[in-house]
Amino acid sequence: MPDDRVPDLAAAVVGSGPAGFYTAAALLALPDRNVRVDMFERLPTPWGLVRAGVAPDHPKIKSIAGLFARTATHERFRFFGNVQVGTHVGRDDLRARYDVVVYCVGAPADRTLGIPGEDLPGVLGARDFVGWYNGHPDFRDLTVNLAATRAVVVGNGNVALDVARVLVTPADRLATTDIADHALDALRDSLVHEVVVVGRRGPAQATFTTPELRELAELTGVTVLVDPAQLASIDEESLPHVPRHNVQILRDYARIRSVNGGRRITLRFLTSPIEIRGTDRVESIVLGGNRLGGDGRAVDTGERQVLSTGLVLRAVGYRGEAVPGLPFDEIAGVIPNQDGRVDGGDREYVAGWIKRGPTGIIGTNKKDAVDTVHTLVADLARARAPSRAVDAAAVASWLRERQPDLIDLGGWAAIDAAERAAGDPQGRPRVKLCTWEDLLSVARSVRV
Repeated sequence: MPDDRVPDLAAAVVGSGPAGFYTAAALLALPDRNVRVDMFERLPTPWGLVRAGVAPDHPKIKSIAGLFARTATHERFRFFGNVQVGTHVGRDDLRARYDVVVYCVGAPADRTLGIPGEDLPGVLGARDFVGWYNGHPDFRDLTVNLAATRAVVVGNGNVALDVARVLVTPADRLATTDIADHALDALRDSLVHEVVVVGRRGPAQATFTTPELRELAELTGVTVLVDPAQLASIDEESLPHVPRHNVQILRDYARIRSVNGGRRITLRFLTSPIEIRGTDRVESIVLGGNRLGGDGRAVDTGERQVLSTGLVLRAVGYRGEAVPGLPFDEIAGVIPNQDGRVDGGDREYVAGWIKRGPTGIIGTNKKDAVDTVHTLVADLARARAPSRAVDAAAVASWLRERQPDLIDLGGWAAIDAAERAAGDPQGRPRVKLCTWEDLLSVARSVRV
């Protein structure tokens, strides 16, 4: 039943990924307030990394979008896509029209390696590569060298395993997923048969989750290789739960021997990239050997190996980017805050990766968002300031003037329906629209 009460709190949520939707849900569920939530998103589509970051062969994780979709149907929720805060609207614009603003903009940049040769063609950030195969419109035309027979992935987390797995997964298996068609076509013709995943610290310090590591064994026609010598000195019984199980899985992989001609993933630890070499593009990478110091950090042993490769993917973490007008910690890559309250802000808050850094899984953002909303509510109770909210219809009219190609929930519904309809005959969840032109064209088709 529609809620006819006049909203007594108008909130802008910037960003439509998990943190944004968890924040919106927490605001709409406040028992003693009637909240209106307007969500702003730079892309034409919502869901953030659930759509553009989760690997296409992980449909169970993607299913969380169903929960977000229920929030989007709330009578006091609106979605404004294809609106860039800092371009179409500014910080002051939002503060003038809403009682509170919560920034949930994630961590959209890759951390770099800081080594010579990193700018050569053939070196890609995992963020770009993941966006490419997931149909993110910013990365539709990314050049990915799949003519190389060996790829090197730098990083020891779940993203590193995701990109390694996608590179060697049989294309027929990916063809049942929502992977972008252009990526599927390229992977069908790929010559990559070996992926070397390198991490600077040891097996016990890797940040893989156990299910992600175990999943590699399920790849048909792919061998996972680990050097037994790298596990020899580890007493897994003394390790915490996750590292202990990871080491046990790695021991199983270490018993496997390579199969000639087959695809393989080699997991190498205590290894750091030193230099990337090539003339016009990547031709090789220099790897250095490490040992663990007493403080658990990697210490260079001086050992070197040159490995030929035509594709290097860095998966060493994401970092946040500054929002125009807001403070920013360049070292940590976050907006400085206290319990979600922006330092020096004016009823401005943060949730998700831009608040705490790119750590945790999707579900971690739920508690994070709820904690921020608790801070927000406590602040409002103390301030007792008059509402700054502008009439909802006036806000929508103002936004249309600023961005005539604004996409509302009707536009997103048209995109969603078109993608699902294209996927259904192929037995796929959807066939994604992957260019700005196509996304905007479908959204415009429902505009009155």
